[in-house]
Amino acid sequence: MGGFFSSLWTPPPNTDDGDSAVVAVHSKASWDEQLKIHGSATANKLMVIDFSATWCGPCRFIEPAFKEMASRFTDAVFVKIDVDELSEVAKTFCVEAMPTFVLLKGGQEVSRVVGAKKDELDRKIKTFISSSQS
Repeated sequence: MGGFFSSLWTPPPNTDDGDSAVVAVHSKASWDEQLKIHGSATANKLMVIDFSATWCGPCRFIEPAFKEMASRFTDAVFVKIDVDELSEVAKTFCVEAMPTFVLLKGGQEVSRVVGAKKDELDRKIKTFISSSQS
């Protein structure tokens, strides 16, 4: 039983490998820059934001799938935000549970997935990428 509970409270190993297609945002200035480039009203790409926390078990569970989606869906921008580091950004998007995935298109939220629902997230990304290519 100790293994299960310790897995909930033990920080995960550093997974910020340099070859990931996910942009980890660690400051408000960096977030503002990402939003300016990819989240503006004129931006054509889908932006998928992963609001997570290092202590969140489901966040760690879905992280490999999120990275895999980022490498597969190259027509979208994938961003990861730690809610403890950037709580003001999380509040802006009314994030109340982790993980929360917010999909932005043209500066507007078009969808969201709350929870580690890999298949639902994959399906929504496909929907909004294909709608931008038509």
